[in-house]
Amino acid sequence: MNVWKWLTTADPSPRYTPSKIGRIAARFFLFLLLVTLIQSVLSATPLGPYLKTWWGSAIVVFALYIPFARYLILDTPGGNRQALGRLGSSRLGAASKPSASAVRRKERNRFAGVRKGPPGGGRGGRR
Repeated sequence: MNVWKWLTTADPSPRYTPSKIGRIAARFFLFLLLVTLIQSVLSATPLGPYLKTWWGSAIVVFALYIPFARYLILDTPGGNRQALGRLGSSRLGAASKPSASAVRRKERNRFAGVRKGPPGGGRGGRR
């Protein structure tokens, strides 16, 4: 299996399996490696003194986290639905239909608080 595909594809199981934990750890390690590499390259520039402060390091981490966030939250609860839609590999299935009682309740409450009846029918409508 392609390593990049393995890292960027969400695990469909709802539990934390050893494979899912391994993917999360691998993504975190690669992100940590990238941040360390970029900070060491930037420390050789005139930005070096700023990167030695806590806020300078935090700016670099946040600046790198924003583009990589969808890969880092891929297997976390709640992150699956958003990240999968962006990556194009939706495994969530079709949207569920509302129950019949929910549809009737919505239709019944549609004109709640309105004095005039629905157009073309119902109680007090046109004849």
